[in-house]
Amino acid sequence: MAVNPEGIKSLSAKIISVKGSCSAGHKAGDTLSLSCWDTGGLCGFFYHDIFPSLNVMQFGGAYPWGSADEMVLECPDRENLVKIRIERT
Repeated sequence: MAVNPEGIKSLSAKIISVKGSCSAGHKAGDTLSLSCWDTGGLCGFFYHDIFPSLNVMQFGGAYPWGSADEMVLECPDRENLVKIRIERT
């Protein structure tokens, strides 16, 4: 089954905060280009954790509790918490 390229959304991401020290080296202000096929340099643990949300955003979906065009997500390391804002572009 072919994917309709018109239905695929582009995603951009920005690290908005880091509490502590990120072991992957992410810093507030870092920008990334993400997709369901490309981690964009994001830490593998973080990417794995947010993949379902990327999937929803990239293919035009939305969760009922948030914006359809933007999400703020947190990494699984609560001691060195990284927050990222994902936006449809």
